[in-house]
Amino acid sequence: MLAHPMFDGMVRLLAGLALAVLALMLAGCDDKQVKKDKPERPVLVESLRYAAASPQRSFVGTIRPRIETDIGFRVTGKVAQRLVEVGQMVDVGQPLASLDETDLKLQAEQAEAEYSAAKGVLAQAIASENRAKELRGKGWSTEAQMDQARAAADEARARFARAERSVELTRNSLSYATLNADTRGVVTAALIDAGQVVAAGQAAFRIARFGEKEAVVAIPETLIGRARQGEARVSLWSEPGKIHVAKLREISPIADPATRTYLAKFSLPDADDGIALGMTATLTLSDSATDRVARLPLSALFNQGGSPSVYVVEDSGKVTLTPVAVKAYESESVVIGDGLADGAKVVVLGVQKLDPAEKVRVVSSLAF
Repeated sequence: MLAHPMFDGMVRLLAGLALAVLALMLAGCDDKQVKKDKPERPVLVESLRYAAASPQRSFVGTIRPRIETDIGFRVTGKVAQRLVEVGQMVDVGQPLASLDETDLKLQAEQAEAEYSAAKGVLAQAIASENRAKELRGKGWSTEAQMDQARAAADEARARFARAERSVELTRNSLSYATLNADTRGVVTAALIDAGQVVAAGQAAFRIARFGEKEAVVAIPETLIGRARQGEARVSLWSEPGKIHVAKLREISPIADPATRTYLAKFSLPDADDGIALGMTATLTLSDSATDRVARLPLSALFNQGGSPSVYVVEDSGKVTLTPVAVKAYESESVVIGDGLADGAKVVVLGVQKLDPAEKVRVVSSLAF
């Protein structure tokens, strides 16, 4: 039995439609498989860290004593011997140096001789005055003789007092021939040596007193306000990791003509004997009260006419476009004031090509 030609055409049409539907279904499955197997986009991120808006500034200084004085002999003479060296610790009353006492002893002997002579003259003058009073009382002498005896006795008393003071002065001068330390400290400079003739008051030794120490640094004029009102910390190269609280004690009113910096002295109340004079110190200045901000590269900012935003990578691998509050723009970075959590992972490169619907893969993580 032969098939009708119209029936054959219909069979062929249905078979073609079935093939077409099957092809479309296969193509859809392939597209889903391609989309499912699409690789994650690699992104470069940086961990956000908040810090003070005004960065800390550090300066190198030197540990110095709070009080350092020059001492010298109170009389003129030739140095007989020097008894201490630089760096030696001294106590109150310890001899530091001595002068040749020959001339001073002669002066003392001369003063004592004058004292003895004045004492004899005074005794004679007092006896004459008493006799004059007795004779005047009996009417055997005149008033003029009485006045003369009284004047001679007064003059003898004055000369005796002068001789007595001269003896005390020469004895003091003889005691000044030995220079003694007037405080506990360490000798930082010896300015005399044996055989040298020194004048009264000339500096012989420089002594740094034991007690409070301070860090001396040079501060630029732009940070004078922070030095006065901010917080200061001192660290020493000899004590890694240990921080000392510092307080501004004095700042020079005049800038150094060469460096245009101001010499500042910061006291160290908690300094112990382990901090030696002359040690190198690092002084760090920071504002006592300042806003905390974060800095990101300019390439991390996404802005297409709306509010500035950044892409934050979540633990699941997805990215979220998060608005941020921009406080300032710098040459290579943007200052973020609010809107992100500390430690958030922010995409910093290629943000214009990101799609929030796709997952990403972190290839590098840096702390900015």
